[in-house]
Amino acid sequence: MSDKLLSLENVQAGYGLTQVLQGVNLDVERGSVVSLVGRNGVGKTTTLRSIIGNISPTGGTITFDGKDITSMSTEQTIQSGIAFVPEERRIFSELTVRENIEMGRLGVDASDGPSVDQILDMFENLKERENSHGSVLSGGEQQMLAIGRALTADPDLLLLDEPTEGLAPYVVRQIEEIIQDLHDQGMTILVVEQNIPIALDVSDYTYILEKGEIVHEGMAADVREDQEVLDKHLGVGLAD
Repeated sequence: MSDKLLSLENVQAGYGLTQVLQGVNLDVERGSVVSLVGRNGVGKTTTLRSIIGNISPTGGTITFDGKDITSMSTEQTIQSGIAFVPEERRIFSELTVRENIEMGRLGVDASDGPSVDQILDMFENLKERENSHGSVLSGGEQQMLAIGRALTADPDLLLLDEPTEGLAPYVVRQIEEIIQDLHDQGMTILVVEQNIPIALDVSDYTYILEKGEIVHEGMAADVREDQEVLDKHLGVGLAD
């Protein structure tokens, strides 16, 4: 029996007169990692921004944990239990690592969530630099900090937008391990990722977006083996 934590039904959204999402249908099962992949400019980030409330859908319905959140503000959506790590990370450069993580608890009931010290224990690199300002962190450390800050809010759903973008290969592997560890702990994650092998490796289920519509979906392991689908919709080949 399915246990949908998040459901998008015929969601349409855009910016001004530009319609980006043409009717997206997508489900995320509780406890699963779902990836949303596609070429640049097809609406992946717009989908996440519609869920978190950064933009208001012009049509369709977004349901989270049985509640209609389609028209909720970003603040209300975060309070409902969704955390968003944007591609640009948005850490506070003038605050220390510890202070940045503490900011993740503002405005939410995180009494049952991990403490700042527990978050630091999860990210060895951050623990070593807990008193360093955000401005001196590497790109990988900033990404880990953004994820750690989101986790301290004790979310039921974590949205990750391009978590490995621009990072060195060894850091990409660290981010992949973090996602897999969170999955093992039962965290529900929806990840947008341009690195297709990583996206398929970390997720249980994947959706392919093209021109604002879902054109293919399936178990990530099956999609990885379907070279025809990969060629047609993503223009990539994956080595065995």
